[in-house]
Amino acid sequence: MTFCLAAKVQDGLVGIADTRITSGSECITARKVSVHTHGEHSLFLMTSGLRSVRDKVVTYFEDVLESGDVDVDRLYKAVNALAQQVRRVAAEDKEALEASNLRFNLHALIGGQMEHDKEHKLYLMYPQANWVEIGPGTPYSIIGETGYGKPILDRTLKYSDSMNFALKVGCLAFDSTRISAANVDFPIDVVIYKRDSFEIIEHRFEKKDLVDISNWWQERLRESVRLLPDDWIRSVFPDHISGGGSGSEQAKPPGSA
Repeated sequence: MTFCLAAKVQDGLVGIADTRITSGSECITARKVSVHTHGEHSLFLMTSGLRSVRDKVVTYFEDVLESGDVDVDRLYKAVNALAQQVRRVAAEDKEALEASNLRFNLHALIGGQMEHDKEHKLYLMYPQANWVEIGPGTPYSIIGETGYGKPILDRTLKYSDSMNFALKVGCLAFDSTRISAANVDFPIDVVIYKRDSFEIIEHRFEKKDLVDISNWWQERLRESVRLLPDDWIRSVFPDHISGGGSGSEQAKPPGSA
């Protein structure tokens, strides 16, 4: 499985992709994000699904971009060019894959800004090669293992937040997924795009780089549960079975006697 997250906030885009590839009983590390920049053409592409399909689609797409035959002065045009390659690979390989009980299941996140885009853009593409634009209402999308990281994003991330905040909460969403899904893991690749800059910054984090953050967050979660008001629980637990040291006596706010 995969964890790829892209978020669009007012000042720019943040992308996070894990690097674990599972094939049968084997696990390898490979990039799931590719970056394409040229002048005032800047985009990143993240994918989930069969690796063989992903590699073929991305190779064809890179050929299209390098050929200059397609006008990609707006990002949606690049997304349409990618869609054509998804359909091309589906025509070539889908029947054979399904005959082997393998699904043609490529999903993609495409973010960036082209010279005629008024602002940065973010799109989600489905295996059928249709796409939707990600906007301020729900300013993020996850492909791959979607369930574990979604709650923290839904509770915290807003379009008005900073890119710094989006990266923080995105890494916490990845950490929640990593803890609960055995097929998602470090290293993670991060891409950052600041609005109107036409420059994409890339960085890789190893597990050792973020282990302190993961531990800090876990302890804060446990402490928050301990501090949660518990008057409502007393109707369920009589005093003599209230849980002792982990219950009401530790639920007092800091500074209480």
